[in-house]
This record gives sequence, C-alpha cells and structure tokens, in this order.
Amino acid sequence: MNNKNNYPQGIFCWAELCTHNWKDGKAFYTSLFEWGNDDQPIGEDEYYTMLQKQGDDIAAMYQMPKEQVDDSTPSYWLTYIAVDDVDTCAIKAQKLGAQIIAGPHNVMNAGRMLMLKDPTGAIVALWQGKEHIGCQRPCELGTPYWHEMATRDSEASRHFYCELLGWQSEIKPMEGMDYTLFLVAGKPVAGMLQMNNEWPEDVPPHWMIYFAVDNCDSYVNKAAILGGQVCVPATDIPDVGRFSVICDPQGAVFSMIESAMDDIKA
Repeated sequence: MNNKNNYPQGIFCWAELCTHNWKDGKAFYTSLFEWGNDDQPIGEDEYYTMLQKQGDDIAAMYQMPKEQVDDSTPSYWLTYIAVDDVDTCAIKAQKLGAQIIAGPHNVMNAGRMLMLKDPTGAIVALWQGKEHIGCQRPCELGTPYWHEMATRDSEASRHFYCELLGWQSEIKPMEGMDYTLFLVAGKPVAGMLQMNNEWPEDVPPHWMIYFAVDNCDSYVNKAAILGGQVCVPATDIPDVGRFSVICDPQGAVFSMIESAMDDIKA
C-alpha cells in the first residue's frame, strides 16, 4: 500500500550517492552542506547513510561494492522519480526501450524501487514510497532543487519520459540552444539539454542533480578547499540563477545553483 503523503507521480523525490570511498565522501558532503548523518548498518562494516538537514532525511549515500570499483565504475549520484506503481512502470519502460538494471523490488518497508537505463543510456530510478516518501525537506537550501538531463537524442528522451511518466514538455530557447522543460500539472519539474560536439565522447547521457545554495561562489570555493574539482565555475544564467558543476574528491559529479526564480527556504 502506498503512503498517502507520497510525492505525486513524476516528481523527483530522492537522491543517492554511490561512492568509491564512503568515509571520505561523507566527510566532504557533510562539511560542504553542513548536513547531519545517520549511519544505518546494511552489512559487515557497511552502512546506508541518511544525509540529513536538521534531523530530516534529504538524501543518502553508501559505499560502492568492491567489484564495481574494480571495474572502474565511477562514483555517481542516482536520482529517483516518484511513481504510483513501480511494477506497471517497469513493464511500460521495457516496452519503450529501457533496460532494467535492478528491481522492481521492495526496500524493506521503506518502499519499492526500480533502476533502469533509458533508451538513450541515462540511468535513473523510480520509487513507490511506503514508509519513506523520500526527501523530507524539498526545495530548501542544501537540498536537491533541480534535475537536468543531458542527452544525445533529445527527441527520444522526451518521448520516453513523457510516455512513461505522463510529463508534458515545453521548449524554451536559451542562449543559442533549445532547452526542454518537463512539467507535471503545468509546473516545471526537470529540464533537458542536447549534448553537442563540445561534450567529450566518453561522457554518457545522464541526469544531473542540482543542490540549492544561497551563495554559489562561496560554495564553489568551499568545495575546492575540501578537495572537489570545479568543472564549471560559478556562471550566471539570465533570469535563472548562478550555477556551478563540481566533481567531488571520489569522482561523482553534481551541480549547485543559487536560484533567481524561487524564494528558497533556508
């Protein structure tokens, strides 16, 4: 049975870091965003760490299995989208050309999940919440704020997600490119951009997670001091805000944004 307080279908509800070094990764993010943490044992000397803001779960992280590290799998952030019925979505996703990576399966009593690779190669997860709906402080400073897909086939990506989740799409011209907004009930929930020839060939299609901050430049400096690599320095997007792309010391990439569009809670 679903939790009646679940996020509506199609809304991003959770973010999870799979990292080469759990201890150092935890130190980096808790220092950068001043997050708390709750280490929940999941095996011998293994933990699923709830990253917290003022005691509320806002994201999570765990140690990448050794065999994946040995296979040179990079550290990564995985984003979850809320759905009403994971099993129905799994069948539909496969018919639309997706590859199932894991699930659908129950995560104890927290909910039911599915990890898939979409037809263009981007990896994403779906979540049907039960006892845990996902991020408990959405759209606040220091929490996931925006999600953006980078794809080499925007039309195929648009078709897949709109068919699977019921998203609407809208094209918005931005600085020499067409930016796609995905909407639920008329409200933007995610974006998409077409990867051009300037993108390195070894960068796969992916979902990028943006964390909300109140001063992009200061957080960029802090990330660098903590050992992060600044991939894109603090940059203004007219009428949108100021953002930066960071690679953490373990190799996972994420973005931060100082939004000019919303009055985000502290």
